[in-house]
Amino acid sequence: MPVIKVNNRSVHIQEFNKGARETVLLVHGMFSNLSVYYFNIAPILAQHFHVLMYDMKSHGMSEKCPDGYDLDSMSDDLFDLMNAMHLKSVYLAGYSFGGLVALKTAMRYPERVKKLAIIEAPDPNDDETRGIMEIYSKEFLVDYINNYTDTTRMRMGKRQLDKNHKMYEYLFNETSIKADMNNERSFFASPFIDQIPHDTLLIYGKDSNCLSSGRKLYHRIPRSKLVLIEGDHNVPIQQPAETGQRLKDFFTGWQIKIKQINHRLWHALRL
Repeated sequence: MPVIKVNNRSVHIQEFNKGARETVLLVHGMFSNLSVYYFNIAPILAQHFHVLMYDMKSHGMSEKCPDGYDLDSMSDDLFDLMNAMHLKSVYLAGYSFGGLVALKTAMRYPERVKKLAIIEAPDPNDDETRGIMEIYSKEFLVDYINNYTDTTRMRMGKRQLDKNHKMYEYLFNETSIKADMNNERSFFASPFIDQIPHDTLLIYGKDSNCLSSGRKLYHRIPRSKLVLIEGDHNVPIQQPAETGQRLKDFFTGWQIKIKQINHRLWHALRL
C-alpha cells in the first residue's frame, strides 16, 4: 500500500490511471477510509481521469495525529497533499465530512479546484451530526457500521471490527476531533459559501437526513446543481454506479461538448 510523507507525516494514498492528463481527488468521510471509493466509484472515474484517494489523518493507514481536525487544518492537509503530488489543480469531490473538507478547500484555495462535487455533506450545526460525536461505545460502532457507515456494505469480521474500534476509540478519546468539530458549528453561516466560483455538483440521497443541508448549499452556491439519488446518507455505497457516473459526467462535461462540436464540424466538412 503506497504511503508517502507529507509534511513529515505518513499519508496512505491510492491512485488509478496515473497517465491521465486531469486528476480527480476524492475525500472520504469521517471514521471511514478511501475504500468508500476504491472498489466501485474510482474505477468509473479512472476511465477518463487520474484518480487520487487518500486516508485522512488517523484514518485507515495514515498516521495518527492528536489534533488538527478543524476544517482549516483538514483543508491544509489536502492542499499540502496536492503540492506533494505536484498537482496544480484538480476536480475535487468529498463525501460527508470529506464534503465539508472539499467545500472549505474550494473556499480557501479556489485556484486549485476546477470543479467541485459535494456528496452528502452535513451541516455541522445539525443536532444529529453533533450527536454522533458525543457518544461512543463498541455497541455504537456496531450500530454505526450496520446503519450509517460509508466503508462497506458487508458485515465486518471480528478482526476488522476490533481494528476499527481501536481507531474510533483513539479519535474520540485521544484527539481534539470532538472539540474541533464543535467549533465548526457555524460553518454553514460563512459568507464565503456564497462566493464559491466553481461549477458545483451536490449529490444527496432522497431519504437522507442531510438533505436539508444539500438544499441549503444549493441556494447558497451560485453555480450549483442538486441531484437526488435513491437512498439515504450512504448513497456512495447504496448506489456506487450511479454516484460514479454522475461524477464522471459532471467532471467530463466540457470534454464531451468539445468532442461533440468537433464531430459535427468534421461531419460538416465531409459533406
